Amino acid sequence: MGKSQKKKSMRRHNPVRVPDTHLPKGLASAEQSSSKKAAILPILQKMESADATERKWACVAVANLIQNDPSTRRLLQGKNVVGALITRLTDSEEEVVAEAVGALRNLCIDGGYDICAEMYNKNILTPLATFVPKVSTVLTQYLSDPKSAPENAQNLVYELADNLITILWCLSETSNKALTAINGIHLVPFLMSFLAARDKLPLGPVVSAAQCLYVLTDDNPPAISDVKSDASYLSCLLEIARPGNIANADANQKDPRIVTLSVLGAGILRNVSPLPPPTVVSLVDLDKDVILPLLQPTISSISISEITAVAQELITAQTTEPQIEKLSLKHVPKSDHKSSAEMELGKIETRLRTVQLALEILTGVCATLPDPEFGPDAEDEMDEPEDEDLENGDEDADDMNMEADGISSDQPSVPSFITSLVNPLVALIQPSSLSFPPLAAPSPHPPTTSALSAVHVTALECLNNVFLSLASSRKPEIAADVVSGMKIWNDVWSALAAVGTQTGLGQERRQDMWEKAVGVLWGIGNVWKGSLEPNEEHISLLIQFCNASSDSKVKTQCIGTLECLAQHPNSIQANRVISEYFISLLPSGSESSSVDTEPLIQAVSALIDIYSDENMPYDVNFRQGQYLHRLVSSVEGVRKAVKNVDRRKEGGRELRLRADEVRENLVAFIKYPRQPFTSVYRTYGPVRPLQLPLTMKDAKSGQPVTLYISYPRFEEDSKQVVTAPDANPPLPIFSQAIKANGFVYVSGNIGSKGFTLVEGGVQAETRAAMENIIKVLKASGTTLDNVVKVNIYLTNFDRDFVLMNEVYLELEKRDVLTCPMGLKSRGKVLGINQSTDTKTRLFFITNSRRKIVMSNVIKQKVFSPEANPPLPVYSQAIISKGFVFVCGNVGHDRNLKLYEGGIKVETRAALENMKKILTAAGTSLENVVKVNIFMANLDEFQAMNEIYAEYFNMDAKPARTCVQVAVLPLKAAVEIECTAVLPV
Repeated sequence: MGKSQKKKSMRRHNPVRVPDTHLPKGLASAEQSSSKKAAILPILQKMESADATERKWACVAVANLIQNDPSTRRLLQGKNVVGALITRLTDSEEEVVAEAVGALRNLCIDGGYDICAEMYNKNILTPLATFVPKVSTVLTQYLSDPKSAPENAQNLVYELADNLITILWCLSETSNKALTAINGIHLVPFLMSFLAARDKLPLGPVVSAAQCLYVLTDDNPPAISDVKSDASYLSCLLEIARPGNIANADANQKDPRIVTLSVLGAGILRNVSPLPPPTVVSLVDLDKDVILPLLQPTISSISISEITAVAQELITAQTTEPQIEKLSLKHVPKSDHKSSAEMELGKIETRLRTVQLALEILTGVCATLPDPEFGPDAEDEMDEPEDEDLENGDEDADDMNMEADGISSDQPSVPSFITSLVNPLVALIQPSSLSFPPLAAPSPHPPTTSALSAVHVTALECLNNVFLSLASSRKPEIAADVVSGMKIWNDVWSALAAVGTQTGLGQERRQDMWEKAVGVLWGIGNVWKGSLEPNEEHISLLIQFCNASSDSKVKTQCIGTLECLAQHPNSIQANRVISEYFISLLPSGSESSSVDTEPLIQAVSALIDIYSDENMPYDVNFRQGQYLHRLVSSVEGVRKAVKNVDRRKEGGRELRLRADEVRENLVAFIKYPRQPFTSVYRTYGPVRPLQLPLTMKDAKSGQPVTLYISYPRFEEDSKQVVTAPDANPPLPIFSQAIKANGFVYVSGNIGSKGFTLVEGGVQAETRAAMENIIKVLKASGTTLDNVVKVNIYLTNFDRDFVLMNEVYLELEKRDVLTCPMGLKSRGKVLGINQSTDTKTRLFFITNSRRKIVMSNVIKQKVFSPEANPPLPVYSQAIISKGFVFVCGNVGHDRNLKLYEGGIKVETRAALENMKKILTAAGTSLENVVKVNIFMANLDEFQAMNEIYAEYFNMDAKPARTCVQVAVLPLKAAVEIECTAVLPV
């Protein structure tokens, strides 16, 4: 099960759009379903009138008619209203242009991708691009001299700017072509001018500018670069995102867009992070100091039931207010005319959309497993949630609060902010009467329904990442809190019961809820695997949903959830039902599987995992059902399915790696025989059994029978040489890389093409070295994403470190980095030949295979709040395949100041820091297997060694390398790194 991430292939659409998929397609259907078709033709005719008043009236009419009326909008769209409105953008009358922009803005919001794509194809960006400098000039004039124009003229410009920015925001999410074209307009300075002048401008265009910038900086390098290039932009955004900006409750009640603006500021900062040094903003821990103190109270600020009750009252009141059905030239209504009830409903929608936005940002925060310092200690930085279950402390063992009995703030692998988010997130997934449209009628208020359902779905996505993070922590204290696990499990099922299983046009959000919820259930199941007692109804629903879904990912999640339920020790019947279902998915003989490769591989892996221990009570099902024979008959079909995986497709390479490993595990699992005479633990993986003969008498014949009792014996992978033909050739005395025991060890790479050093200095050499490493890793069957350890060697630290780091940062990797900068010209270290004028050499160690785990994650970041914090470009340590790779440690304090006292003091400080990191990783100095020491002066070797011996005085002392370098970071005397193993 993977974490929810921002979608790359399809950009997230404007969140204020009301779904209309329940309506029939086609112009004829639109004419039949629209109640205003008689008004369409006069409106289109007047749009071409010679009278400017009539043209303005027609634009206003379009804006009014399409509000919450998708049938009329589709009818207008079929009559080419988009083309007519784009023509009006070049009208000679400014008011006509302003109303045309407003109508196009409403069409963008209500029409979704299709209508935005039509606008782009009809070249709307050409006239819009001319408006940007004009609005910017007028805005500058108004700001410098507020009395230079009457208030109504200023309001017209502000409204035009708001609508213009909203259209550009919607278009940027339409397609990559539209986004590229909008990048060419260079909107960042224009948008930032609104944010910088937010105290002098109406809130509407400022919030629209922030929303547009948030979308533009979402995985869009040109816009990200523009924002990061100006330190004043970053300072402005940081000021907007400060949690203190929304502390005034009265202001929040008056206009909820104040909160929206702060949340957008936080989202933009996260989109453009990591922030470039040496700005003041780069010193701020965004997640800890800005994003979480802002977003946590935001998502806790609403109650779904209370909001629904208020909305129902307003909807009832709205039906008693007079409606504008007829438009006349004498009484031209404003395009933004709203009744009092509509305005209050609009505020409710804004609050819901703000929560949705906060959830979207939090989903990304949880996906990256941030440093776990935020939590109960930051009570003074945020409002305390009203729900008593969210308070800190050990009040009641049965309380929902997951921080009690098992999860405390001093456990680095379980960030406390994640556990504190669970309760409000679970509350946000509970549907109300307005969450979905009725089956036989439209929603009484589509915008509220759309916003509520969006909050539910986004909260589930965030929960998916929360429980994936908790499952990755592998802390027994969490699994021991079964009461909390069962309550959360039942709460999710309660939400699904309220959602129902109805399908059809207009009910797509119900389907979305189920698809996202299955991922959450899988995460919960992994956290409390073996402790969740299965329910017959739940099992049946999961099997039905798995069979009904056409999405391989959803099928895989259903199978993973069922696998967790099957491992409840005493639920033998449930185990049998689930296992029989998994067996039914396997290929047999000439018959292929009924599911795609990904869910098939998950089913095979699940069967191996469920029956890996013969001592479990439910293992009787394996013997009675003769599952071993059925697994044997599936081997060939599994092999064919694995072979048919297309590596060229997105995710194909990763799927093939997973599938190959599961197939190997299946064969090894089958080869390890089960015996009724002994109770041994059945392992799986690359295993060769050790067979010992045992002679017994047959009970019936009395004849001697020789049996072979098998005991597992691990077979280590043999060493393999990696050859990348497109990479620089190695010298005869070493290889480009070696694969062994699931790791790839890459040789040092310098910035050369062949044996010729590239020109352009340290940055060109760094880039060339990294590109060569990428080629070698590709030939090894892995990528930079899987790198767990990096060693970088520079000949001149003071000159080259910052320049090298800029290139390194381009890859945005945060893996373990050791940088003993600047080598003595008289020596050799790890094969570096100092006769060449190399400025950079990089060594990579990476994990070559993905294990079949819930997240497909092969490395885990380690963070110790007690140790010195790492710089943004690396982690304190990385865990992979049972090893802990600890970064280089220098004897400095948390403020990057070296301790005074010389080599002994620095050595002790470095080792103490390393000890804290190892503890956070779940290991200790006793389990260190290799130490690398870099010294500025080997004459101090004996003094360093005295301190070192105090820490490594065990019998099995680790292997060690100690070398002299020219200079170390902070001009330190010593830097120490290590590799340790996790205790079994």
